[in-house]
Amino acid sequence: MSTTGPTPGTATGIRLHAPAPGWALTADVVVVGSGVAGLTAALRCDAAGLKAVVVTKARLDDGSTRWAQGGIAAALGEGDTPEQHLDDTLVAGAGLCDEEAVRILVTEGPDAVRRLIETGAHFDESSEGGLELTREGGHHRRRIAHAGGDATGAEISRALVEAVRARGLRTVENALVLDLLTDADGRTAGVTLHVMGEGQHDGVGAVHAPAVVLATGGMGQVFSATTNPSVSTGDGVALALRAGAEVSDLEFVQFHPTVLFLGADAEGQQPLVSEAVRGEGAHLVDADGVRFMTGQHELGELAPRDIVAKGIMRRMQEQGAEHMFLDARHFGAHMWETRFPTILASCRAHGIDPVTEPVPVAPAAHYASGGVRTDSRGRTTVPGLYACGEVACTGVHGANRLASNSLLEGLVYAERIVADITEAHAGNGLHARVPAPVPHPEKPAHPLLEPETRFTIQRIMTEGAGVLRSAASLDTAAEALQRLHTDARGALDENGKTAEPGVDTWEATNLLCVARVLVTAARLREETRGCHWREDHAERDDTAWHRHIVVRLNPDRTLAVHTTDTADFPPTRPHQPEHRPQEQ
Repeated sequence: MSTTGPTPGTATGIRLHAPAPGWALTADVVVVGSGVAGLTAALRCDAAGLKAVVVTKARLDDGSTRWAQGGIAAALGEGDTPEQHLDDTLVAGAGLCDEEAVRILVTEGPDAVRRLIETGAHFDESSEGGLELTREGGHHRRRIAHAGGDATGAEISRALVEAVRARGLRTVENALVLDLLTDADGRTAGVTLHVMGEGQHDGVGAVHAPAVVLATGGMGQVFSATTNPSVSTGDGVALALRAGAEVSDLEFVQFHPTVLFLGADAEGQQPLVSEAVRGEGAHLVDADGVRFMTGQHELGELAPRDIVAKGIMRRMQEQGAEHMFLDARHFGAHMWETRFPTILASCRAHGIDPVTEPVPVAPAAHYASGGVRTDSRGRTTVPGLYACGEVACTGVHGANRLASNSLLEGLVYAERIVADITEAHAGNGLHARVPAPVPHPEKPAHPLLEPETRFTIQRIMTEGAGVLRSAASLDTAAEALQRLHTDARGALDENGKTAEPGVDTWEATNLLCVARVLVTAARLREETRGCHWREDHAERDDTAWHRHIVVRLNPDRTLAVHTTDTADFPPTRPHQPEHRPQEQ
C-alpha cells in the first residue's frame, strides 16, 4: 500500500446511466445543496457579485440542517477562547484532526456566527440579553448557541432560505444532481441534474459553470436506522468519486448515542434526542435506573459521542437489552416545554412522556466525519470542484466529530470557498469563462441498481459495518456488496442491461458506491479509534494508523487506496503516487 500523495483531477470517464441533458443554465458557480453550507456559499457568492445557481434535491429547507437540534458551537462566552475550543475538538477527533483546519474553524467561527445573526438568524438569549449558551458532550465550556430551545437547525434554515429568496437567487428545487461535467483539460464545467417534474425545468438538464460547490450533506441512509432525512444518500461523495476526486475517512461514521428507540426493526429516519438534553443534566440509565456512564470518563454522560455510544452498547450487550434510557424527569414540565419543545413533541407522538418516564434510546447512524477530501479553502483534487459541510472531509473532525461543530464547519468553510472562487475569478474579470464540457457519453459507464437494492444495502451495512465491527462482519459485508456490484456490472457489460434511469435507481447506485468505500476503509483500519470500533482490534494503534485512508475510483470501477504519511492531509496540488487497486 502506497503512502504517497494523491493524483488529483484524474477523470474516470464514469457517469450514471441517464438521458442526455435536454436543457441548460449558465452561472459562475453552481451550489449543490441547500443546508447551512450551501446557502451560505450562495449568499456569499451573491454578495461578491458572482452569479450562483442553487440546486437542491427537495425543497430549499428539506436538508439535514433543519433537523439539527443542539446548536452551533463557537467561543462566544465569557472566559471561553478559540484555543479551548480547539483543544476540545482535537481530543474528540482522537488524534486524526488536521490541526490547521481546526484552528481555522475555531478562530473564524465566532465572526461567522455573528454574520449568520446579521443574516437574520435569531438565537435564544439570556435574561441579561446576551446569547444563552449551553454545553454538550466533549465541551468543557458552555459554548453552544441554540434557537427555539431545540430547533436551532430549523431557525438557521429559515433565516438562510428567507435571505436567498429575498435576494432573488436562482434556485432549482426537486433536483437530483447526477454527475460532474468537465472540459477537455479535466477542469470542472458544471453538473448534470434531473428535475423531478416541478418548476420551469423537467427531466435531465445541466448547469454550466467553472466552479461547483458540493454541499449535499451526508449518507446516513446507507444504514437501516439513521437520524438523517431520506435525501441523505451520499450523492455528493458518489459524484465526486466518479469525477476522479479523492475521499477520505469514510470509515468514521458517528452513531449518535441517544436516538429515540422505536423498536429493533425500525427503519429510515429516527427521532434524535439532542445531546443538549444531557448537557442540561439528564442521566443515562439502564432498566434498573443505574447510571452506567459514571466513572467511564471524566465528563461522564457528556463524554465525546463515540465514548457514550460505546458505553451504551456495552451495557446493552451485558444485559441483553435492546436499548438504554435517558432520564430527565427531574427537569419538570416547564423546562421540557420551554427548552426542548421539539423533542418533547416527538417523544409524545410516539407514546412516551419524558416529563413522567425515562426515554428509551439507542445509537443510530448520525454523521459522516469523512467525505470528499479538501484543503483549507475547500478545494478538492479536481480543479474547480469544491466541497463543504458534511459531504466534505476538511480534516476538522478527525475520527469523531465534536458535538455542534458541524453547523460551524459549514459556515466557515463555505465562506472560505467563496473567497477562493472570487480570487480565482478576479484574474479573468469578475465572470470567468464557462468551459465547454466534453460530450455526454453515448453508452452508460455505470450500471444502475433496482430501487429495492437500497434496502438490501442498508441491511448489509447495519449488520456488518454498524456501531460494532470486526474482520468477520466487515468481510461478510464486503462480499455481499461485491455480489451486488458484480451482478450489476456483469449484466451491463454482457448485454447492456441496467435498471431504468430514475431517482430511486440513481440513489440506490450512489448508496452502493459509498458503501463499498466505507467498508473498504473499515476493513483496512485494524484498530479502534473514535467512532470506528473494531471488536477484533480493541486498542488505538498510533504506530500503524496515525494517518488517513484515502480512496479514489479507477476508470475500471475498482477502488484505489492509499494512506497519508501523517494525520495532516497532503496538499491537493497534483503529484503522482502509486495506488493499490482493490477490486470490489
